Amino acid sequence: MLRGRESLVRLVGKRRRFLPNRLAILSSPLESTLNLCSDEHCKPLAVEKNRDAHEHGDIESSASGKYVTCPVCGSRVNGEDSIINSHLDACLSRGRKRKLTQSTLLQLNFCSRSKVQHQSHVLKSEKNESSVGPGDSLMHRNVHKLPKDASHIENDEIICEPLVECSIRPQKDCLLDTLNNCERTNDASEICSPKNKRITSGMVTAKDDLSGMILQTFIVGRKFSDEKELNLGESISLERDPTNVNDPNAIKVISADSECCKMLGFLPRELAQFLSPLIEKYCLNFKGFVTTAPRSSVDVVPIEVMCDNNKLFHENNFDVEEFKNLWTSIQKAIDSTKNFTPNALKYQKNFSLLVQEVLQGYSHLLSDDEKQFLDVFSSLSDDSQRLFIRLYMRKGPWFRMSCTSYKEVLDPKQAVKELSEAGYLCCFATNEADNTDMIQILNLLTVSELREVMCMLKKNCNSSMRKDDLVASLLSPYEDGLCPLLPDLILGIAGLCTRISSKAELLIWRAERLFFLNGEQDLSAFLLVDMGIVKYPTYSCIITDQIFLDRNDLLAYEEAIEVAQLIDQALDEKDNKMVLRCVSVADSRVQPNTCTTSESVAFFSSFSASWIYSKVVSLGVSFLERENRYNDAVLLLKRLLNCYTRDGRRGYWTLRLSIDLEHLGYPSESLSVAERGLLDPWVRAGSRMGLQRRILRLGKPPRRWKIPSFADSIKRKITEVHIQGRPLNCETGMKSRFYGESGEQCSVEQLALEYYSAEGGGWQGVHSESGIWLTIFGLLLWDAIFSDVPNVFRTKFQTAPLDFGTDSFYLLRQNSIESQLQKIQEGMGEEILITSWESHKGTACNGVHWDRHSLAELRAAVTCIGGPCMASLCRHLAQDYQSWSSGMPDLLLWRFNSEYSGEAKLVEVKGPRDRLSEQQRAWLLLLMDCGFITEVCKITPMPKLA
Repeated sequence: MLRGRESLVRLVGKRRRFLPNRLAILSSPLESTLNLCSDEHCKPLAVEKNRDAHEHGDIESSASGKYVTCPVCGSRVNGEDSIINSHLDACLSRGRKRKLTQSTLLQLNFCSRSKVQHQSHVLKSEKNESSVGPGDSLMHRNVHKLPKDASHIENDEIICEPLVECSIRPQKDCLLDTLNNCERTNDASEICSPKNKRITSGMVTAKDDLSGMILQTFIVGRKFSDEKELNLGESISLERDPTNVNDPNAIKVISADSECCKMLGFLPRELAQFLSPLIEKYCLNFKGFVTTAPRSSVDVVPIEVMCDNNKLFHENNFDVEEFKNLWTSIQKAIDSTKNFTPNALKYQKNFSLLVQEVLQGYSHLLSDDEKQFLDVFSSLSDDSQRLFIRLYMRKGPWFRMSCTSYKEVLDPKQAVKELSEAGYLCCFATNEADNTDMIQILNLLTVSELREVMCMLKKNCNSSMRKDDLVASLLSPYEDGLCPLLPDLILGIAGLCTRISSKAELLIWRAERLFFLNGEQDLSAFLLVDMGIVKYPTYSCIITDQIFLDRNDLLAYEEAIEVAQLIDQALDEKDNKMVLRCVSVADSRVQPNTCTTSESVAFFSSFSASWIYSKVVSLGVSFLERENRYNDAVLLLKRLLNCYTRDGRRGYWTLRLSIDLEHLGYPSESLSVAERGLLDPWVRAGSRMGLQRRILRLGKPPRRWKIPSFADSIKRKITEVHIQGRPLNCETGMKSRFYGESGEQCSVEQLALEYYSAEGGGWQGVHSESGIWLTIFGLLLWDAIFSDVPNVFRTKFQTAPLDFGTDSFYLLRQNSIESQLQKIQEGMGEEILITSWESHKGTACNGVHWDRHSLAELRAAVTCIGGPCMASLCRHLAQDYQSWSSGMPDLLLWRFNSEYSGEAKLVEVKGPRDRLSEQQRAWLLLLMDCGFITEVCKITPMPKLA
């Protein structure tokens, strides 16, 4: 794989099927001075330069960067007439659905709290907890709101309309409305008397005040109930379930109408954890009734319960302060349900959560039309919301509704109609179908249906014809205009066909990108949390600066991601012309020292368009080097070095520039580049080692007469150990395999472990390379990594702060990091490791692999390495994680001299045809400076017997 391809793939994430700026990117004139055009053999071709637009007097010069906004998709388009017309044609004729590998999103639930708090937003990441019943999770939410004409009268009295939840005002420390004399109609409506008083926490001081207090909540976990059918107005009661293995605070909902007291489900977990102490300690009794009959046996059921003071608690045991605190928590738990419909499924609520968070936190990046479009989603029916989310998570782009069925969508035809009217779906229309749509619709038909169409058109149909052949046979006459009735015939057989609209695809993709701030996570992240597969750490989100200053920055960033996706697709398809076109586009848009994000937060630069274009150009350098086009590679490298003066990739760029210049036959210039590179503070680790070794090799007389000061350090002898093994394969390009002592096949690292555990000195150890070191680093500095630093945590789905791997990481936490390193140096490393392991086991953290190494192995490693060496190693990782997180020795060995002391050794293992990389050599020399014992173990085949 080309250098830089893997990181680009992670940046792009799951590829989008619809790229709104594709046409503008591929057809816009370039300002690149490079000749990156080539023939079919990737040989350079002469380029005819585009005339400036202003010569024709149509628009401003392309150098001015004038763009217009497409009225269909909202994307920015180059201002030339031909490009605008082509883009509009493409927008109006088709749109594509995002391609995802996950077919559907299972029902899940994940709750969040708003991050908006004036200028500084603080949010505590909460641990995801299991549900009261297996498979049921966090609290289901309702959407009961005050009506627009609700009248507020004196003493905070409210006249409630049908199915309207009384407003709870935290600023007045209110509890719940006392509702008396409520008339319940057949549609579960309730009219509250204006005489009912509002009870505040300060008023709840005696048992008499509890009578008649109403809680509006839901029954969840219905799949565990004994009674599947519930009727409107059915009486219920609450009962503690302390033996519940999933939740010791669980509260069961019991049918009061049934003689055998059948269990109907559970109260939501968030409410139960505060209500259960009241029921147990104060012997409270709650009764109520069903306010809305469920449509299905698994739907959550809205209920009302009220305190019945038939069981009195003892006055002496009544703690007013504790009681007030519990009721305040109950109030917050109920208040958190106000934004969601009561029957919303888990995936439905989480999708709405994602959209609402984006609307609240990034409203300045969305146009009024986009905000209105996203707001409309919450007003759609449950069926419409569920159908859209289901289709969005599927591959698509077209779907046959006759073959699409979900048990939770009761009326799919009405849902399609509502979604189409709202602009979320597009239905297949015979008069607007283009060739791309026709191919996709034809592929929805089965082979027998395709043959039926062939017969209807009186075309010969061979029974041995494959589906692709049938599609091609039908499409060919349609493209030639000989079969205009084909779309009608297809629609008659396929029935209603629909797809996600291009506008909905664009905005939901944008919402996901803003919510997760990367391309690797999507709605499935909620699913992983709900299933307990991933548990995210606890940290504070302190937001003081915006990542994108304005909408233009976001649009430029999205367009840069499109270029990255195009070059990634072109590399897969081996389309060299497209690769070179993308590199040219990126090169033309790279700007010197451009920062389109907040200047006060340096690590936000990775969210700028310029940074993405630099990754595309860097990948283009690797591509050009593979094609032996070193002249073009040199020009790109010089441009990158001139534009990005404070970048951790400067070491790699400088090293490649020196190497490529030598390929072109310029050894003196190559030497000068290497010498200047050593003066650059951003050239570090293996790149610095590579430049130093090049200077020693190229800087011999007569080019250079003076020996560099670093020569002795670089030429230090690294201890080597040679062992012989019986090889299994000796093929070039394949990883060496040997037979171990037991006769089984093994790698060179496993063979070395066998040697060191026996005749090599009785060492214990593991083959881990960087894995065990990054795990130890993460555990020892866990508190510093997830400390309260502004702007580094923006979402609840992060495994590391945004500045992790940058220079800012150490600088912003220097005091806390050095304090922890001092404890490690003094010998407290093992204690810190044990505490961190027990407190955070299983929690996701960048670099920490819980399943690869046991606590015993980690403790042994930390103890035998010793405090000073361990602290020195962690300091280097904290200061420059990006440079030092790879290339560590293969083996970590240890052996105990006593119960609490020992020694450690780090070994790099090399096979018969392998040699040390510059990064590995840099690590070995650094470890020697830190006081570690290091070796290089070389495995050679046994000599053949004569």
